[in-house]
Amino acid sequence: MAGVDHESNERDPIALARRNWEDAGWGGDIADGMEAVTSVMRAHQIMLARVEQELKPFGLTFSRFELLRLLAFTRHGELPISKASDRLQVHVSSATHAIARLADAGLVKRIPHPSDGRTTLVSITDDGRELVEKATAVLNNGVFSHVGMTSAQARQLVESIRSLRRDNGDF
Repeated sequence: MAGVDHESNERDPIALARRNWEDAGWGGDIADGMEAVTSVMRAHQIMLARVEQELKPFGLTFSRFELLRLLAFTRHGELPISKASDRLQVHVSSATHAIARLADAGLVKRIPHPSDGRTTLVSITDDGRELVEKATAVLNNGVFSHVGMTSAQARQLVESIRSLRRDNGDF
């Protein structure tokens, strides 16, 4: 293969696993699929660890950060809990748990919907807005601007993952 660093492939546990798959008779598409799934899972672990390390001083997890960031992006700083859950692509119980932790910290508050008594809104507080802006700056500088690949590679990765998501009914 042109441009492949054979020495690093020798040290890569996922490349070694692929060889084991092939040796067991599961080559071709199956080995490609195993290697893709395992690579994405490992990349997820690496990225989540980097993000969580940057967010730790703020007392935030990535899921709580995402919720605060989503609220900060909205026009009025509030959304129905069910809509926040949908936009974050998490079960409403996960969103409710994150909201409870953020509310305990004074970063969001739950308020009744003004025209729908069955709906509760989650609203970012001034403290929440200030914290998410600081956390965003740290993530932008420490993680998002240096993901470990070029911008072109990052865009290519996003397109590949978008194809996987679309094929699996994610949108």
